[in-house]
Amino acid sequence: MERLLCIWFGAGLLRPAPGTWGSAIAVALGLLIHRIGNFPLLAVATVIVTAVGFWVVARHTKGMADPDRSEIVIDEVAGQWIALLFPSFGFWMMGLPADNFPYPGWVAAFFFFRLFDIWKPWLVGRADRRHDAAGVMIDDLWAGLFAGIATMVAATAYHIPMML
Repeated sequence: MERLLCIWFGAGLLRPAPGTWGSAIAVALGLLIHRIGNFPLLAVATVIVTAVGFWVVARHTKGMADPDRSEIVIDEVAGQWIALLFPSFGFWMMGLPADNFPYPGWVAAFFFFRLFDIWKPWLVGRADRRHDAAGVMIDDLWAGLFAGIATMVAATAYHIPMML
């Protein structure tokens, strides 16, 4: 069961680029969760997958020389959902119905998350260099946070000229 969760039910076995596949599947599931219960349900799901991720990655990789294996993508799911929380919260606060998650929001969250997850700037890279089970999760959580912020900055930059 630990392996199944770590590879997110097989998403981590897809090639090439299992991290990108894991992120894409996370976006699809995140949009479905948002549609079912809006921002509050996505927030709860994100907390749960993050907590489960720390637990299963630590158990699954115990004794491995390199715990940051490419097939482990539960960290991408947690980080991607953090990135999606930002536009989800904005749409929820605006009173948009749960079935309305405009594409620029989730597309930007996906691309910014992949950018920060691959580029690994600052805190993302520092967490990645830990080379332990916690680092496997933490680097993607930082990437998700940075992606969420970048998504909101991009949305603001796009919408400000429209308000003038």
